[in-house]
Amino acid sequence: MYISTFYSFKGGVGRTMALVNAAVELAQRGRKVLAVDFDLEAPGLDTFDILGAGAGPARPGVVDFVREYVVTGQAPEVGRFVSQSSALENLWVMPSGSQQHYAASLGGINWQDLYEHRDGYLLFEDLKEQWRDSLQPDYVLIDSRTGYTDTCGICTRQLPDAVTLLFFPNAQNLRGLAEVVRDIRAESENMCERRIETHFVMSNVPDLDDEDDILRRMMARFKADLDIDPELRVVHRYDSLLLLNQAVFTRDRPKSRLAKDYRGVVDQIVRGNLEDEDGALHYIDKVWGSDDHDRERKLSEIEQRHSDNAEVLFRLGDLASDEEDWERAKSLLDRAVDLGYDRPQALLARARALVRVGERAGADRDVERVLQARKLPLRFVLEAMRLVRLDSLDVAKLPAVTSLDPEARLLLAAAMARRGEMQASIAVLRQVLDANPAASTHKQAVRELSLALIATGDWQEACNLLDSGGAVAEATDVVRVFNYGMALWAHTGTAPQEVFGRVVELDEADREDGNYLQCMAVACWAIGRLDAALEFAQRAKEEADRSLRPIFSCWRYRTVPTQRFLEDTDDIIALIRGDKSRRPPFMASSAEA
Repeated sequence: MYISTFYSFKGGVGRTMALVNAAVELAQRGRKVLAVDFDLEAPGLDTFDILGAGAGPARPGVVDFVREYVVTGQAPEVGRFVSQSSALENLWVMPSGSQQHYAASLGGINWQDLYEHRDGYLLFEDLKEQWRDSLQPDYVLIDSRTGYTDTCGICTRQLPDAVTLLFFPNAQNLRGLAEVVRDIRAESENMCERRIETHFVMSNVPDLDDEDDILRRMMARFKADLDIDPELRVVHRYDSLLLLNQAVFTRDRPKSRLAKDYRGVVDQIVRGNLEDEDGALHYIDKVWGSDDHDRERKLSEIEQRHSDNAEVLFRLGDLASDEEDWERAKSLLDRAVDLGYDRPQALLARARALVRVGERAGADRDVERVLQARKLPLRFVLEAMRLVRLDSLDVAKLPAVTSLDPEARLLLAAAMARRGEMQASIAVLRQVLDANPAASTHKQAVRELSLALIATGDWQEACNLLDSGGAVAEATDVVRVFNYGMALWAHTGTAPQEVFGRVVELDEADREDGNYLQCMAVACWAIGRLDAALEFAQRAKEEADRSLRPIFSCWRYRTVPTQRFLEDTDDIIALIRGDKSRRPPFMASSAEA
Protein backbone atom coordinates (compact mmCIF):
# COMPACT_ATOMS: atom_id res chain seq x y z
CA MET A 1 0.00 0.00 0.00
CA TYR A 2 1.36 3.37 -1.05
CA ILE A 3 -0.26 6.57 0.26
CA SER A 4 0.05 9.79 -1.71
CA THR A 5 -1.52 13.03 -0.53
CA PHE A 6 -2.58 15.71 -3.02
CA TYR A 7 -1.97 19.10 -1.40
CA SER A 8 -2.10 22.71 -2.54
CA PHE A 9 -1.45 25.78 -0.44
CA LYS A 10 -3.97 27.86 -2.41
CA GLY A 11 -7.16 26.80 -4.16
CA GLY A 12 -7.91 27.11 -7.85
CA VAL A 13 -5.22 24.72 -9.07
CA GLY A 14 -7.50 21.74 -9.78
CA ARG A 15 -6.17 19.56 -6.97
CA THR A 16 -9.30 17.44 -6.51
CA MET A 17 -9.76 17.07 -10.26
CA ALA A 18 -6.14 15.91 -10.53
CA LEU A 19 -6.62 13.37 -7.75
CA VAL A 20 -9.76 11.87 -9.30
CA ASN A 21 -8.11 11.60 -12.72
CA ALA A 22 -5.05 10.00 -11.13
CA ALA A 23 -7.20 7.53 -9.17
CA VAL A 24 -9.10 6.49 -12.29
CA GLU A 25 -5.90 6.18 -14.34
CA LEU A 26 -4.31 3.95 -11.71
CA ALA A 27 -7.46 1.82 -11.56
CA GLN A 28 -7.44 1.51 -15.35
CA ARG A 29 -3.84 0.29 -15.09
CA GLY A 30 -5.06 -2.55 -12.91
CA ARG A 31 -4.17 -1.11 -9.49
CA LYS A 32 -6.62 -1.16 -6.59
CA VAL A 33 -7.17 2.43 -5.46
CA LEU A 34 -8.76 4.06 -2.44
CA ALA A 35 -9.55 7.78 -2.75
CA VAL A 36 -9.94 9.53 0.63
CA ASP A 37 -11.58 12.94 1.04
CA PHE A 38 -9.69 14.74 3.80
CA ASP A 39 -10.63 18.18 2.48
CA LEU A 40 -13.07 18.27 5.36
CA GLU A 41 -13.93 21.98 5.17
CA ALA A 42 -14.79 21.81 1.45
CA PRO A 43 -15.44 18.15 0.60
CA GLY A 44 -16.40 16.96 -2.85
CA LEU A 45 -14.83 13.68 -3.97
CA ASP A 46 -18.14 11.86 -3.81
CA THR A 47 -19.74 14.40 -6.15
CA PHE A 48 -17.91 12.77 -9.05
CA ASP A 49 -20.11 10.20 -10.74
CA ILE A 50 -17.34 7.64 -10.97
CA LEU A 51 -16.76 7.88 -7.18
CA GLY A 52 -20.38 7.44 -6.23
CA ALA A 53 -22.46 10.54 -6.88
CA GLY A 54 -26.11 9.76 -6.27
CA ALA A 55 -25.43 7.15 -3.60
CA GLY A 56 -27.09 9.41 -1.05
CA PRO A 57 -26.02 12.22 1.28
CA ALA A 58 -25.89 9.92 4.33
CA ARG A 59 -22.74 8.09 3.29
CA PRO A 60 -20.43 8.04 6.32
CA GLY A 61 -16.78 8.92 5.95
CA VAL A 62 -13.75 10.43 7.66
CA VAL A 63 -15.67 12.78 9.99
CA ASP A 64 -18.03 9.98 11.11
CA PHE A 65 -15.07 7.66 11.66
CA VAL A 66 -13.39 10.20 13.97
CA ARG A 67 -16.63 11.14 15.77
CA GLU A 68 -17.42 7.52 16.56
CA TYR A 69 -13.93 7.05 17.97
CA VAL A 70 -14.30 10.13 20.18
CA VAL A 71 -17.57 8.77 21.58
CA THR A 72 -16.58 5.13 22.05
CA GLY A 73 -12.82 5.34 22.54
CA GLN A 74 -12.49 2.47 20.03
CA ALA A 75 -11.41 2.75 16.40
CA PRO A 76 -14.41 1.71 14.25
CA GLU A 77 -14.14 -0.84 11.46
CA VAL A 78 -13.17 1.11 8.36
CA GLY A 79 -15.28 -1.05 6.04
CA ARG A 80 -18.40 0.85 7.11
CA PHE A 81 -16.91 4.12 5.86
CA VAL A 82 -15.82 3.18 2.36
CA SER A 83 -17.77 2.30 -0.78
CA GLN A 84 -16.93 0.83 -4.14
CA SER A 85 -17.20 2.67 -7.45
CA SER A 86 -20.02 1.39 -9.61
CA ALA A 87 -17.94 2.03 -12.73
CA LEU A 88 -14.57 0.52 -11.73
CA GLU A 89 -14.51 -2.47 -9.42
CA ASN A 90 -10.98 -1.74 -8.18
CA LEU A 91 -11.73 1.89 -7.24
CA TRP A 92 -13.00 2.76 -3.75
CA VAL A 93 -13.79 5.99 -1.95
CA MET A 94 -13.80 7.10 1.67
CA PRO A 95 -15.79 10.36 1.58
CA SER A 96 -15.53 13.22 4.03
CA GLY A 97 -18.68 12.08 5.81
CA SER A 98 -22.44 12.13 5.94
CA GLN A 99 -23.75 15.45 4.67
CA GLN A 100 -26.68 15.39 7.15
CA HIS A 101 -25.67 17.85 9.89
CA TYR A 102 -22.13 17.71 8.45
CA ALA A 103 -21.03 21.16 9.66
CA ALA A 104 -22.06 20.36 13.23
CA SER A 105 -20.32 16.99 13.13
CA LEU A 106 -17.10 18.51 11.82
CA GLY A 107 -17.28 21.42 14.27
CA GLY A 108 -17.61 18.96 17.12
CA ILE A 109 -14.12 17.55 16.54
CA ASN A 110 -11.37 19.21 18.54
CA TRP A 111 -8.29 18.12 16.63
CA GLN A 112 -5.84 19.44 19.18
CA ASP A 113 -7.62 17.59 22.00
CA LEU A 114 -7.82 14.48 19.84
CA TYR A 115 -4.05 14.37 19.47
CA GLU A 116 -3.05 15.60 22.92
CA HIS A 117 -5.51 13.64 25.08
CA ARG A 118 -7.21 10.95 22.99
CA ASP A 119 -4.33 9.24 21.15
CA GLY A 120 -5.28 10.76 17.82
CA TYR A 121 -1.92 9.79 16.35
CA LEU A 122 -2.60 6.13 17.13
CA LEU A 123 -6.10 6.43 15.70
CA PHE A 124 -4.76 7.37 12.29
CA GLU A 125 -2.03 4.75 12.48
CA ASP A 126 -4.81 2.27 13.12
CA LEU A 127 -6.73 3.69 10.15
CA LYS A 128 -3.71 3.08 7.94
CA GLU A 129 -3.42 -0.51 9.12
CA GLN A 130 -7.12 -1.09 8.53
CA TRP A 131 -6.78 0.24 5.00
CA ARG A 132 -3.89 -2.14 4.49
CA ASP A 133 -5.49 -5.22 6.07
CA SER A 134 -9.15 -4.82 5.13
CA LEU A 135 -9.04 -3.18 1.70
CA GLN A 136 -5.50 -4.08 0.60
CA PRO A 137 -5.26 -1.21 -1.88
CA ASP A 138 -2.19 -0.67 -4.02
CA TYR A 139 -2.64 3.10 -3.71
CA VAL A 140 -4.40 5.43 -1.28
CA LEU A 141 -4.83 8.96 -2.66
CA ILE A 142 -5.75 11.58 -0.07
CA ASP A 143 -7.33 14.89 -0.98
CA SER A 144 -6.01 17.39 1.59
CA ARG A 145 -7.29 20.79 2.65
CA THR A 146 -5.50 23.90 1.35
CA GLY A 147 -3.42 26.19 3.52
CA TYR A 148 -2.33 25.62 7.14
CA THR A 149 -5.04 23.64 8.95
CA ASP A 150 -5.41 21.29 11.90
CA THR A 151 -5.52 18.33 9.53
CA CYS A 152 -2.69 19.47 7.26
CA GLY A 153 -0.07 17.65 9.28
CA ILE A 154 -2.09 14.41 9.28
CA CYS A 155 -2.30 14.47 5.49
CA THR A 156 1.18 15.70 4.65
CA ARG A 157 3.36 14.25 7.42
CA GLN A 158 1.75 11.34 9.29
CA LEU A 159 -0.19 9.35 6.72
CA PRO A 160 1.61 9.63 3.39
CA ASP A 161 4.54 7.97 1.71
CA ALA A 162 4.49 10.82 -0.80
CA VAL A 163 2.97 14.26 -1.17
CA THR A 164 2.02 15.65 -4.57
CA LEU A 165 2.15 19.43 -4.23
CA LEU A 166 0.14 21.35 -6.81
CA PHE A 167 0.69 25.06 -7.27
CA PHE A 168 0.18 27.96 -9.57
CA PRO A 169 3.56 29.61 -10.17
CA ASN A 170 3.17 32.88 -8.28
CA ALA A 171 4.66 34.44 -5.14
CA GLN A 172 1.72 33.51 -2.87
CA ASN A 173 2.09 29.81 -3.62
CA LEU A 174 5.86 29.93 -3.31
CA ARG A 175 5.77 31.52 0.14
CA GLY A 176 3.08 29.15 1.40
CA LEU A 177 4.64 25.99 0.01
CA ALA A 178 8.07 26.78 1.38
CA GLU A 179 6.98 26.18 4.98
CA VAL A 180 4.91 23.07 4.15
CA VAL A 181 7.78 21.51 2.21
CA ARG A 182 10.18 22.33 5.02
CA ASP A 183 7.89 20.55 7.53
CA ILE A 184 7.54 17.48 5.26
CA ARG A 185 11.28 17.16 4.82
CA ALA A 186 11.90 17.65 8.53
CA GLU A 187 9.44 14.82 9.22
CA SER A 188 11.35 12.64 6.74
CA GLU A 189 14.62 13.30 8.56
CA ASN A 190 13.04 12.24 11.87
CA MET A 191 11.82 8.91 10.51
CA CYS A 192 14.35 6.10 10.44
CA GLU A 193 12.57 3.66 8.14
CA ARG A 194 10.96 5.79 5.46
CA ARG A 195 11.20 9.07 3.68
CA ILE A 196 8.25 11.10 2.43
CA GLU A 197 8.72 11.74 -1.27
CA THR A 198 7.71 15.13 -2.62
CA HIS A 199 6.38 15.55 -6.15
CA PHE A 200 5.77 19.00 -7.59
CA VAL A 201 3.08 19.79 -10.15
CA MET A 202 2.73 23.24 -11.66
CA SER A 203 -1.00 23.37 -12.38
CA ASN A 204 -3.51 25.46 -14.30
CA VAL A 205 -0.64 26.97 -16.29
CA PRO A 206 -1.68 29.04 -19.35
CA ASP A 207 -0.37 27.53 -22.56
CA LEU A 208 0.92 30.84 -23.93
CA ASP A 209 4.14 32.16 -25.44
CA ASP A 210 6.55 33.14 -22.68
CA GLU A 211 8.00 36.03 -24.65
CA ASP A 212 9.16 37.93 -21.57
CA ASP A 213 10.47 34.86 -19.71
CA ILE A 214 7.96 35.42 -16.92
CA LEU A 215 7.10 31.75 -16.51
CA ARG A 216 10.68 30.61 -16.97
CA ARG A 217 11.94 32.95 -14.23
CA MET A 218 9.16 31.94 -11.83
CA MET A 219 9.84 28.24 -12.45
CA ALA A 220 13.50 28.86 -11.71
CA ARG A 221 12.55 30.51 -8.39
CA PHE A 222 10.36 27.58 -7.38
CA LYS A 223 13.07 25.07 -8.28
CA ALA A 224 15.70 26.97 -6.34
CA ASP A 225 13.64 27.89 -3.25
CA LEU A 226 11.93 24.51 -2.90
CA ASP A 227 14.93 22.44 -4.05
CA ILE A 228 12.92 20.74 -6.78
CA ASP A 229 14.74 18.12 -8.81
CA PRO A 230 14.56 18.34 -12.63
CA GLU A 231 11.28 16.37 -12.74
CA LEU A 232 8.67 19.12 -12.49
CA ARG A 233 5.31 18.10 -13.93
CA VAL A 234 2.94 20.58 -15.59
CA VAL A 235 -0.85 20.44 -15.90
CA HIS A 236 -1.88 23.07 -18.43
CA ARG A 237 -5.04 25.12 -18.27
CA TYR A 238 -7.69 23.38 -20.32
CA ASP A 239 -10.72 25.32 -21.48
CA SER A 240 -13.63 22.94 -21.83
CA LEU A 241 -17.21 22.99 -20.62
CA LEU A 242 -16.78 19.32 -19.74
CA LEU A 243 -15.04 20.57 -16.60
CA LEU A 244 -18.42 21.84 -15.40
CA ASN A 245 -19.70 18.27 -15.57
CA GLN A 246 -16.62 17.06 -13.66
CA ALA A 247 -15.64 14.81 -16.56
CA VAL A 248 -12.77 12.46 -15.78
CA PHE A 249 -10.44 13.06 -18.69
CA THR A 250 -8.24 9.99 -18.22
CA ARG A 251 -11.40 7.92 -18.78
CA ASP A 252 -13.72 10.07 -20.89
CA ARG A 253 -11.17 11.92 -23.07
CA PRO A 254 -8.01 9.75 -22.89
CA LYS A 255 -6.43 11.33 -25.98
CA SER A 256 -6.76 14.89 -24.74
CA ARG A 257 -3.79 16.95 -23.65
CA LEU A 258 -5.23 17.24 -20.15
CA ALA A 259 -5.43 13.43 -19.84
CA LYS A 260 -1.79 13.24 -20.94
CA ASP A 261 -0.83 15.77 -18.24
CA TYR A 262 -2.65 13.77 -15.58
CA ARG A 263 -0.96 10.55 -16.72
CA GLY A 264 2.34 12.34 -16.20
CA VAL A 265 1.34 13.04 -12.59
CA VAL A 266 0.48 9.35 -12.15
CA ASP A 267 3.83 8.28 -13.61
CA GLN A 268 5.57 10.53 -11.10
CA ILE A 269 3.74 8.90 -8.19
CA VAL A 270 4.27 5.35 -9.45
CA ARG A 271 8.00 5.91 -9.94
CA GLY A 272 8.36 6.74 -6.27
CA ASN A 273 6.62 3.54 -5.16
CA LEU A 274 9.03 0.61 -4.86
CA GLU A 275 6.10 -1.70 -4.07
CA ASP A 276 4.78 -1.16 -7.59
CA GLU A 277 6.51 -3.24 -10.28
CA ASP A 278 6.75 -0.19 -12.55
CA GLY A 279 8.21 1.89 -9.73
CA ALA A 280 10.74 -0.81 -8.87
CA LEU A 281 11.82 -1.17 -12.50
CA HIS A 282 12.11 2.60 -12.84
CA TYR A 283 14.32 2.81 -9.76
CA ILE A 284 16.60 0.00 -11.00
CA ASP A 285 17.05 1.86 -14.29
CA LYS A 286 17.61 5.18 -12.54
CA VAL A 287 20.09 3.90 -9.96
CA TRP A 288 22.35 2.38 -12.65
CA GLY A 289 25.65 4.18 -12.13
CA SER A 290 24.18 6.71 -9.66
CA ASP A 291 25.50 7.63 -6.24
CA ASP A 292 22.20 7.37 -4.34
CA HIS A 293 23.31 6.89 -0.73
CA ASP A 294 20.17 4.87 0.01
CA ARG A 295 20.50 2.55 -2.96
CA GLU A 296 21.46 -0.64 -1.14
CA ARG A 297 18.49 -0.42 1.21
CA LYS A 298 16.12 0.31 -1.65
CA LEU A 299 17.49 -2.47 -3.84
CA SER A 300 17.19 -4.88 -0.93
CA GLU A 301 13.59 -3.73 -0.39
CA ILE A 302 12.81 -4.24 -4.08
CA GLU A 303 14.25 -7.75 -4.03
CA GLN A 304 12.25 -8.63 -0.92
CA ARG A 305 8.95 -7.13 -2.09
CA HIS A 306 9.23 -8.60 -5.59
CA SER A 307 10.78 -11.95 -4.75
CA ASP A 308 8.36 -13.73 -7.10
CA ASN A 309 8.54 -11.20 -9.94
CA ALA A 310 10.76 -12.66 -12.64
CA GLU A 311 11.30 -9.42 -14.57
CA VAL A 312 12.31 -7.45 -11.47
CA LEU A 313 14.75 -10.21 -10.47
CA PHE A 314 16.18 -10.21 -13.99
CA ARG A 315 16.70 -6.44 -13.93
CA LEU A 316 18.34 -6.67 -10.50
CA GLY A 317 20.59 -9.43 -11.84
CA ASP A 318 21.46 -7.38 -14.90
CA LEU A 319 22.35 -4.46 -12.62
CA ALA A 320 24.58 -6.73 -10.53
CA SER A 321 26.29 -7.91 -13.74
CA ASP A 322 26.94 -4.34 -14.80
CA GLU A 323 28.56 -3.73 -11.43
CA GLU A 324 30.55 -6.99 -11.76
CA ASP A 325 28.99 -8.58 -8.68
CA TRP A 326 28.94 -11.89 -10.50
CA GLU A 327 27.86 -14.23 -7.70
CA ARG A 328 24.88 -12.03 -6.84
CA ALA A 329 24.06 -11.66 -10.53
CA LYS A 330 24.06 -15.43 -11.01
CA SER A 331 21.81 -15.96 -7.99
CA LEU A 332 19.25 -13.37 -9.11
CA LEU A 333 19.26 -14.53 -12.72
CA ASP A 334 18.88 -18.17 -11.64
CA ARG A 335 15.74 -17.18 -9.75
CA ALA A 336 14.39 -15.16 -12.68
CA VAL A 337 14.90 -18.03 -15.14
CA ASP A 338 13.42 -20.54 -12.68
CA LEU A 339 10.30 -18.35 -12.52
CA GLY A 340 9.96 -18.64 -16.29
CA TYR A 341 11.83 -15.53 -17.43
CA ASP A 342 13.90 -17.41 -20.01
CA ARG A 343 14.00 -14.67 -22.59
CA PRO A 344 17.22 -14.36 -24.61
CA GLN A 345 18.44 -11.32 -22.70
CA ALA A 346 18.05 -13.17 -19.38
CA LEU A 347 19.86 -16.27 -20.63
CA LEU A 348 22.66 -14.12 -22.06
CA ALA A 349 22.99 -12.18 -18.82
CA ARG A 350 23.19 -15.42 -16.86
CA ALA A 351 25.71 -16.89 -19.32
CA ARG A 352 27.88 -13.81 -18.84
CA ALA A 353 27.76 -14.28 -15.07
CA LEU A 354 28.42 -18.02 -15.35
CA VAL A 355 31.54 -17.39 -17.42
CA ARG A 356 32.80 -15.00 -14.75
CA VAL A 357 32.28 -17.46 -11.91
CA GLY A 358 33.94 -20.27 -13.86
CA GLU A 359 30.87 -22.30 -14.84
CA ARG A 360 31.64 -22.52 -18.55
CA ALA A 361 29.43 -25.56 -19.26
CA GLY A 362 26.36 -23.80 -17.90
CA ALA A 363 27.18 -20.69 -19.91
CA ASP A 364 27.46 -22.75 -23.10
CA ARG A 365 24.06 -24.33 -22.45
CA ASP A 366 22.40 -20.94 -21.99
CA VAL A 367 24.00 -19.52 -25.13
CA GLU A 368 23.01 -22.54 -27.22
CA ARG A 369 19.40 -22.09 -26.05
CA VAL A 370 19.55 -18.47 -27.18
CA LEU A 371 20.96 -19.37 -30.59
CA GLN A 372 18.12 -21.82 -31.21
CA ALA A 373 15.67 -18.90 -31.21
CA ARG A 374 14.64 -17.15 -34.42
CA LYS A 375 14.28 -13.45 -35.14
CA LEU A 376 16.72 -12.34 -32.47
CA PRO A 377 18.10 -8.79 -32.65
CA LEU A 378 21.64 -8.80 -34.05
CA ARG A 379 23.05 -7.45 -30.78
CA PHE A 380 21.88 -10.61 -28.97
CA VAL A 381 23.43 -12.85 -31.60
CA LEU A 382 26.71 -10.94 -31.43
CA GLU A 383 26.84 -11.21 -27.65
CA ALA A 384 26.00 -14.91 -27.78
CA MET A 385 28.83 -15.48 -30.25
CA ARG A 386 31.24 -13.68 -27.95
CA LEU A 387 30.33 -15.97 -25.06
CA VAL A 388 30.31 -19.37 -26.73
CA ARG A 389 33.08 -21.51 -28.26
CA LEU A 390 32.15 -21.43 -31.94
CA ASP A 391 34.16 -24.50 -32.84
CA SER A 392 31.45 -26.57 -31.15
CA LEU A 393 28.65 -25.14 -33.32
CA ASP A 394 27.62 -25.17 -36.96
CA VAL A 395 27.16 -21.43 -36.86
CA ALA A 396 25.68 -20.90 -40.33
CA LYS A 397 22.82 -23.33 -39.61
CA LEU A 398 21.76 -21.88 -36.26
CA PRO A 399 18.17 -20.51 -36.31
CA ALA A 400 19.36 -17.25 -34.76
CA VAL A 401 21.73 -16.78 -37.73
CA THR A 402 19.58 -18.07 -40.59
CA SER A 403 16.72 -15.78 -39.58
CA LEU A 404 18.91 -12.65 -39.79
CA ASP A 405 18.61 -10.53 -42.91
CA PRO A 406 21.65 -10.46 -45.25
CA GLU A 407 22.92 -7.11 -43.96
CA ALA A 408 22.86 -8.36 -40.36
CA ARG A 409 24.63 -11.59 -41.35
CA LEU A 410 27.37 -9.55 -43.00
CA LEU A 411 27.89 -7.61 -39.77
CA LEU A 412 27.96 -10.87 -37.83
CA ALA A 413 30.51 -12.40 -40.20
CA ALA A 414 32.73 -9.32 -39.96
CA ALA A 415 32.57 -9.43 -36.16
CA MET A 416 33.57 -13.11 -36.12
CA ALA A 417 36.44 -12.42 -38.52
CA ARG A 418 37.77 -9.70 -36.23
CA ARG A 419 37.79 -12.25 -33.42
CA GLY A 420 39.73 -14.71 -35.56
CA GLU A 421 36.75 -17.07 -35.98
CA MET A 422 37.47 -17.28 -39.69
CA GLN A 423 35.81 -20.58 -40.59
CA ALA A 424 32.56 -19.55 -38.93
CA SER A 425 32.75 -16.21 -40.73
CA ILE A 426 33.33 -17.95 -44.08
CA ALA A 427 30.35 -20.27 -43.55
CA VAL A 428 28.02 -17.34 -42.88
CA LEU A 429 29.34 -15.35 -45.86
CA ARG A 430 28.86 -18.29 -48.22
CA GLN A 431 25.31 -18.56 -46.93
CA VAL A 432 24.71 -14.88 -47.74
CA LEU A 433 26.01 -15.31 -51.28
CA ASP A 434 23.92 -18.45 -51.79
CA ALA A 435 20.84 -16.45 -50.79
CA ASN A 436 21.40 -14.18 -53.84
CA PRO A 437 21.20 -10.87 -51.95
CA ALA A 438 20.75 -7.41 -53.41
CA ALA A 439 23.59 -5.95 -55.45
CA SER A 440 25.02 -3.78 -52.66
CA THR A 441 24.96 -6.64 -50.16
CA HIS A 442 26.41 -9.06 -52.75
CA LYS A 443 29.38 -6.75 -53.34
CA GLN A 444 30.09 -6.46 -49.63
CA ALA A 445 29.71 -10.24 -49.15
CA VAL A 446 32.24 -10.90 -51.94
CA ARG A 447 34.66 -8.46 -50.34
CA GLU A 448 34.34 -9.93 -46.83
CA LEU A 449 34.50 -13.54 -48.06
CA SER A 450 37.57 -12.85 -50.18
CA LEU A 451 39.36 -11.35 -47.16
CA ALA A 452 38.52 -14.39 -45.05
CA LEU A 453 39.59 -16.85 -47.79
CA ILE A 454 42.91 -15.06 -48.27
CA ALA A 455 43.52 -15.06 -44.51
CA THR A 456 42.87 -18.80 -44.23
CA GLY A 457 44.93 -19.83 -47.29
CA ASP A 458 42.12 -20.56 -49.79
CA TRP A 459 43.83 -18.36 -52.37
CA GLN A 460 42.57 -20.15 -55.47
CA GLU A 461 38.97 -19.84 -54.31
CA ALA A 462 39.56 -16.18 -53.47
CA CYS A 463 40.90 -15.57 -57.00
CA ASN A 464 37.91 -17.31 -58.55
CA LEU A 465 35.50 -15.33 -56.41
CA LEU A 466 37.10 -11.94 -57.13
CA ASP A 467 37.63 -12.55 -60.86
CA SER A 468 34.33 -14.29 -61.53
CA GLY A 469 33.58 -13.81 -65.21
CA GLY A 470 36.75 -11.80 -65.71
CA ALA A 471 35.47 -9.04 -63.44
CA VAL A 472 38.90 -7.76 -62.38
CA ALA A 473 39.93 -6.67 -65.88
CA GLU A 474 37.06 -4.15 -65.97
CA ALA A 475 36.86 -3.43 -62.24
CA THR A 476 36.89 0.12 -60.94
CA ASP A 477 36.87 -1.01 -57.32
CA VAL A 478 40.43 -0.55 -56.09
CA VAL A 479 39.81 -2.80 -53.08
CA ARG A 480 38.64 -5.71 -55.22
CA VAL A 481 41.59 -5.39 -57.60
CA PHE A 482 44.12 -5.18 -54.75
CA ASN A 483 42.70 -8.23 -52.97
CA TYR A 484 42.78 -10.16 -56.24
CA GLY A 485 46.43 -9.20 -56.69
CA MET A 486 47.32 -10.39 -53.18
CA ALA A 487 45.43 -13.67 -53.61
CA LEU A 488 47.12 -14.28 -56.98
CA TRP A 489 50.55 -13.47 -55.50
CA ALA A 490 49.96 -15.97 -52.70
CA HIS A 491 48.68 -18.62 -55.14
CA THR A 492 51.43 -18.29 -57.79
CA GLY A 493 54.33 -17.07 -55.67
CA THR A 494 54.84 -14.02 -57.90
CA ALA A 495 53.44 -10.53 -57.41
CA PRO A 496 51.33 -9.81 -60.55
CA GLN A 497 52.63 -6.49 -61.91
CA GLU A 498 49.69 -5.95 -64.27
CA VAL A 499 47.14 -6.30 -61.48
CA PHE A 500 49.04 -4.06 -59.07
CA GLY A 501 49.56 -1.55 -61.86
CA ARG A 502 45.76 -1.40 -62.16
CA VAL A 503 45.59 -0.73 -58.41
CA VAL A 504 47.92 2.25 -58.76
CA GLU A 505 45.83 3.57 -61.67
CA LEU A 506 42.73 3.44 -59.46
CA ASP A 507 44.42 5.21 -56.54
CA GLU A 508 41.90 7.25 -54.56
CA ALA A 509 44.27 10.08 -53.75
CA ASP A 510 42.13 11.61 -51.02
CA ARG A 511 42.11 8.47 -48.82
CA GLU A 512 44.33 8.73 -45.76
CA ASP A 513 43.49 5.70 -43.59
CA GLY A 514 46.45 3.56 -42.54
CA ASN A 515 45.24 0.32 -44.16
CA TYR A 516 44.71 1.95 -47.55
CA LEU A 517 48.13 3.64 -47.48
CA GLN A 518 49.78 0.35 -46.53
CA CYS A 519 48.06 -1.41 -49.48
CA MET A 520 49.22 1.30 -51.88
CA ALA A 521 52.79 0.88 -50.62
CA VAL A 522 52.67 -2.82 -51.56
CA ALA A 523 51.14 -2.07 -54.99
CA CYS A 524 53.76 0.58 -55.82
CA TRP A 525 56.57 -1.80 -54.75
CA ALA A 526 55.19 -4.52 -57.03
CA ILE A 527 55.45 -2.30 -60.13
CA GLY A 528 58.85 -0.84 -59.18
CA ARG A 529 57.74 2.64 -58.03
CA LEU A 530 59.91 2.41 -54.93
CA ASP A 531 59.97 6.09 -53.91
CA ALA A 532 56.18 6.26 -53.99
CA ALA A 533 56.02 2.95 -52.11
CA LEU A 534 58.24 4.31 -49.31
CA GLU A 535 56.16 7.50 -49.09
CA PHE A 536 52.92 5.51 -48.80
CA ALA A 537 54.44 3.26 -46.12
CA GLN A 538 55.64 6.21 -44.01
CA ARG A 539 52.23 7.89 -44.24
CA ALA A 540 50.59 4.60 -43.22
CA LYS A 541 52.70 4.53 -40.04
CA GLU A 542 51.92 8.16 -39.26
CA GLU A 543 48.17 7.58 -39.62
CA ALA A 544 48.32 4.45 -37.44
CA ASP A 545 50.27 6.34 -34.78
CA ARG A 546 47.56 9.00 -34.72
CA SER A 547 44.58 6.64 -34.50
CA LEU A 548 45.93 4.17 -31.89
CA ARG A 549 43.07 1.81 -32.80
CA PRO A 550 43.21 -1.78 -34.08
CA ILE A 551 43.65 -1.66 -37.82
CA PHE A 552 43.43 -4.12 -40.72
CA SER A 553 46.87 -5.12 -42.01
CA CYS A 554 47.17 -6.37 -45.60
CA TRP A 555 50.42 -8.06 -44.53
CA ARG A 556 48.44 -10.52 -42.39
CA TYR A 557 44.86 -10.08 -43.65
CA ARG A 558 43.71 -9.59 -40.10
CA THR A 559 42.82 -6.69 -37.85
CA VAL A 560 45.80 -6.16 -35.55
CA PRO A 561 46.83 -3.81 -32.72
CA THR A 562 48.58 -0.59 -33.71
CA GLN A 563 52.02 -1.86 -32.71
CA ARG A 564 51.69 -4.98 -34.87
CA PHE A 565 50.52 -2.84 -37.79
CA LEU A 566 53.62 -0.66 -37.42
CA GLU A 567 55.83 -3.77 -37.37
CA ASP A 568 54.12 -5.11 -40.50
CA THR A 569 54.66 -1.79 -42.28
CA ASP A 570 58.34 -1.84 -41.28
CA ASP A 571 58.50 -5.28 -42.91
CA ILE A 572 57.05 -3.78 -46.09
CA ILE A 573 59.63 -0.96 -45.96
CA ALA A 574 62.40 -3.54 -45.69
CA LEU A 575 60.97 -5.32 -48.77
CA ILE A 576 60.83 -2.02 -50.67
CA ARG A 577 64.49 -1.39 -49.80
CA GLY A 578 65.51 -4.70 -51.29
CA ASP A 579 65.23 -7.36 -48.59
CA LYS A 580 63.73 -10.15 -50.72
CA SER A 581 63.37 -12.45 -47.70
CA ARG A 582 60.38 -10.46 -46.51
CA ARG A 583 57.10 -12.14 -47.24
CA PRO A 584 53.53 -11.51 -45.99
CA PRO A 585 52.82 -13.81 -43.02
CA PHE A 586 49.42 -14.84 -44.44
CA MET A 587 51.31 -16.55 -47.30
CA ALA A 588 53.00 -18.94 -44.90
CA SER A 589 52.06 -22.61 -45.00
CA SER A 590 48.99 -23.78 -43.08
CA ALA A 591 51.22 -25.26 -40.42
CA GLU A 592 53.10 -22.01 -39.93
CA ALA A 593 49.84 -20.04 -39.89
